[in-house]
Amino acid sequence: MKTNFNNIDELGRREFIAHAAKACFGVGLMPMAGSYIHNNVQALEVGARVATARHVIYLNMAGAMSHLDTFGTKPDCPDIQGPTKSIATSADGILLSEYLPKTAQLMDRASIIKTMVTSQGAHEQASYLMHTSYLKRGTIVHPTFGSWVSKLSGSINETIPSNIKIGGGGLGAGFLESKYGPLSINNPKSGLANSKLAGYLDKEHFQGRISLIEKLNTNFSTEFPQKQIRAYSDLYKDAIKLMNSQDLKAFDISKEPESIREQYGLSNFGQGCLLARRLVENGVRYVEVTRGGWDTHDNNFERVGENCADIDGALSALLIDLEMRGLLSETLVVLTSEFGRTPNINGREGRDHWPYCFTAFMAGGGVKGGFSYGETDDQGRSPKEGKPVKPEDLNATIAYALGLKINDVQYSPSGRPFTIANKGKPLFDVLG
Repeated sequence: MKTNFNNIDELGRREFIAHAAKACFGVGLMPMAGSYIHNNVQALEVGARVATARHVIYLNMAGAMSHLDTFGTKPDCPDIQGPTKSIATSADGILLSEYLPKTAQLMDRASIIKTMVTSQGAHEQASYLMHTSYLKRGTIVHPTFGSWVSKLSGSINETIPSNIKIGGGGLGAGFLESKYGPLSINNPKSGLANSKLAGYLDKEHFQGRISLIEKLNTNFSTEFPQKQIRAYSDLYKDAIKLMNSQDLKAFDISKEPESIREQYGLSNFGQGCLLARRLVENGVRYVEVTRGGWDTHDNNFERVGENCADIDGALSALLIDLEMRGLLSETLVVLTSEFGRTPNINGREGRDHWPYCFTAFMAGGGVKGGFSYGETDDQGRSPKEGKPVKPEDLNATIAYALGLKINDVQYSPSGRPFTIANKGKPLFDVLG
């Protein structure tokens, strides 16, 4: 048995235990497993300064959002700007795209980083870099930023996972313990999937199966005391604790008034932002909401207009809702993409990949209001004034706002040292 089990790869082990648990428990909360499980790493001391943020809501514009048609317009260059018009905002000197009128009214509460750059021009590699601060390698899987936050910040609510991803897909805990990986929710309108007892089980039978599994696992856990094995046991204990908790209601957005749901917009992204607010309200540290559809090689302007109608309503509703509930001051809201779009408009009325310049929007959690960091050249092609901002720098800024020590080291199973934001430098000018 020992030889056979050790010959199974990590995915095989996870699938084996998932099926075994489903058969024995009648439940399926394995999204809590995050990613592959690896050896333990050294503990990192939590931040040495007062944090300006306790939570992060990260709005991921997957597919590469056009900076020129959203947060980095160039009204003085019509050949580059195309039909997209610029509008004034509540912050002096800051212009946004006409597609973001509601967000424009809230720019006095937010900052824009105009000079984001990346070394990666392909979606998968660029997204990996944005989410981990490291280049994608075949020899190691790095933790996502949310997984770092989950490990280093500590839980506020011991029942709900501290790292949640809304919109499906994405990366996990990498070489960190799997419990720090994101709990994935594909459809925010459906709440947390597989979180109820199977119809053929009552609580008494369910508890009986748990007790039986614990007895069966006693000898196995003793013979295989590895961290990987213990991690699976911890995951199921956490899952069962959540199933039996009132905190499970945090995932049910149907409990929100219809008027609030409509303000966010009834799309998956809009409802995902509403769910993110509910989760933060219940003590979740890090929530990512993904909105795809930004790969606009064709028909850029019409598609960007449609996409922005969605994010403009959701983002503005989120900021106002957080502010009214007294949560914006401690919740850092970030909206960005993996890279930008070409200043040149191609023959299909589209924009192609452009890693040399894009934007990030930040609000709440100690971020300055009405502030624009950096400037680009006249055509929005590249940063000027020597202020390029790499993904590592953005992540370092978020980590600094959370009060995390960005230079302390975690070690991979092979003994290599890593930090939460690689060698990124926080943007102190953006933080109030």
